[in-house]
Amino acid sequence: MAEVIRMPKMSDTMEEGVIAAWNVKVGDVVKSGDILAEVETDKATMDMESYYDGTILYIGVEKGKAVPIDAVIAVIGAPGEDYQALLSGGSAPVATPAAVEAAPVVEVATPAAVAVIDTSNIKATVVQMPLLSDTMTEGVIHKWLKKVGDSIKSGDMLAEIETDKATMEIEAYEDGKLLYIGVKEGEAAPVNSVIAVIGEEGADFETLIKAQSTPKATVAAPAPEAPKVAAAPAISTPAPVVAPVSAPVVETQNSDGRILASPLAKSLAKEKGINIGDIKGSGEGGRIVKADVDGYVPSAKPQAAASTGAPVPTSSGVESFEETGLTQMRKAIARSLADSQSTAVDFSLTMEINMDKSIEARGIMNESSPVKISFNDMVLKACGVALKKHPNVNSSWRGDSIRKNNHVHIGMAVAIPEGLIVPVIRFADTLPLSVLAATTKDLGGKAKNGKLQPADWEGNTFTVSNLGMFGIEQFTSIINNPKNESCILSVGGIKETVAVKNGQFYATNVMKVTLTCDHRVVDGATGAAFLVTLKELLEQPYKLLV
Repeated sequence: MAEVIRMPKMSDTMEEGVIAAWNVKVGDVVKSGDILAEVETDKATMDMESYYDGTILYIGVEKGKAVPIDAVIAVIGAPGEDYQALLSGGSAPVATPAAVEAAPVVEVATPAAVAVIDTSNIKATVVQMPLLSDTMTEGVIHKWLKKVGDSIKSGDMLAEIETDKATMEIEAYEDGKLLYIGVKEGEAAPVNSVIAVIGEEGADFETLIKAQSTPKATVAAPAPEAPKVAAAPAISTPAPVVAPVSAPVVETQNSDGRILASPLAKSLAKEKGINIGDIKGSGEGGRIVKADVDGYVPSAKPQAAASTGAPVPTSSGVESFEETGLTQMRKAIARSLADSQSTAVDFSLTMEINMDKSIEARGIMNESSPVKISFNDMVLKACGVALKKHPNVNSSWRGDSIRKNNHVHIGMAVAIPEGLIVPVIRFADTLPLSVLAATTKDLGGKAKNGKLQPADWEGNTFTVSNLGMFGIEQFTSIINNPKNESCILSVGGIKETVAVKNGQFYATNVMKVTLTCDHRVVDGATGAAFLVTLKELLEQPYKLLV
């Protein structure tokens, strides 16, 4: 008898798990104790073993996808065994009359199986939008690396997906032909939605796509009073499965004066160099559609006649603007900052630091360091050492408690064209300056090339944002992630200035830093004490080496 494999609860706080890797595939024979998959929990990546002997009949979760605890992720049974009823809940259809004998139960289960479109003979597999980061809700197809009709092998890169953190590649897990692409380049798709189909040439992929949306209809199908009628009519109703391809992607009308147009109409207008605002829409609510763009004929604009004999000075030009859709990263930044402003109760502290000795020490260290040490590296190292001395600053608000971290993971804000990303330097206080410098350069390069992985940007306990290289003297940052940290340090540029000592003027170099603190966790005196230590470390940089 076939047995379902469900996502196990592997930690006390676990709510869902991510399939980090499958160690088996459909058709493999497994025994009790074999490792089926690696599951990433909120604590660690752990092996999931089988408790049954049999053949892998079904795998329902792709690598990289998150699923809640107890969700069905696989089925083990005898070769050729029918397991479809198990996927739809197994025992759920037994809500029929009192005939408890075996035969009626089988008959009741049959309609449930019919309710889910049979795809067992379709030799194709859907490719869904994967969950590529813990905060991702949708992804944008940055670029397709394959086209319909191409031969695909397991491991081939299918597309570049823009997430809220970075642009990442997704790979194929099946061999076959690329039969269908459901999301165009530049368009967004929710996590788990179908973006492509791979399979044998000629496979009925349309039915396969239709089957993805059918189970939702069958849940609502059984009307409470007429179970007989609920099954068949309700299943035929969702026939227009083509609708999600076009209808949901069209903008919804609003009242802010924004031009209403379908994405295809906008794209065509842009290709033809037409100002879409000049086109009159024939769609619902005045929406501009493809036919309006195809049939648009520009009209000559009349010149204004002069009202007097004297020439009237006029200004000429074309009013224009561009609207750029939000990237996943920009959406994430907006959510994070809005969350920070709505939760953290912040205040700021600013201090001047004399950098003369740090400048001198950096020059000496770079004579022998295998990697060039920057001033930012010295600031990061100083922050790591200072945080160990002031653990209250290395803390975060947890709602009904304050978490004081014993480890120091410093986030380093990196500006990239798409926005801002914060890779994390782990155990920054323990790293020698040359190692820390190599780490920051590696993470910075990955960030700018879109090569960061989720583990590279998670777990920060403090953040440093440096705009000194842009000539910014002083600024105030918003706390990056109040759930993880309570402070962020803003670092300005080093400025040569004139100071006075014992009545004598002399040239010196100063740097301004501003500490933004969550007052729920860090008080003014606590933040000030941290800055005093930071100042001491940078004004006497030999202390960073001991």
